[in-house]
Amino acid sequence: MDIGAFLLDTVPFARLLGISFDSVGGGAAVARLPDRDDLHNHVGGPHAGALFSLAESASGAAMLSAFGDQLSRAVPLATDARIRYRKLAKGEVTASATLVADPAAVVAELDAGRRPEFEVEVGIRDARDVTVCEMTVSWTLRPNR
Repeated sequence: MDIGAFLLDTVPFARLLGISFDSVGGGAAVARLPDRDDLHNHVGGPHAGALFSLAESASGAAMLSAFGDQLSRAVPLATDARIRYRKLAKGEVTASATLVADPAAVVAELDAGRRPEFEVEVGIRDARDVTVCEMTVSWTLRPNR
């Protein structure tokens, strides 16, 4: 499955923002947000909401790359997100997301009938290769009933 295409098909807002995926696999993903005037805030950088959406999309792709094979029996849901805006971004921004949990342990919890919870860490760098934002997204796999 092309996880980036799947995510953009199922989350039209990410497509509206122009988010694209450079790579997705093995519990990691790299996504980009273009530098567009209509995505800028009052100080000329990407709007905080656009940065949040980029990071959340990258985290979702990383999560799906690890657990996409579980979609027939569980629904992935973001349960919490913490974001830290560090610097004003300039130009195109890139989000790199990495699953923090052991995928086998998450699936074992699901196998045991529990609702596993796990985190994905995301860093966003701008066109100057400066870290402008960091985000942690908590996910769960809610078993189908």
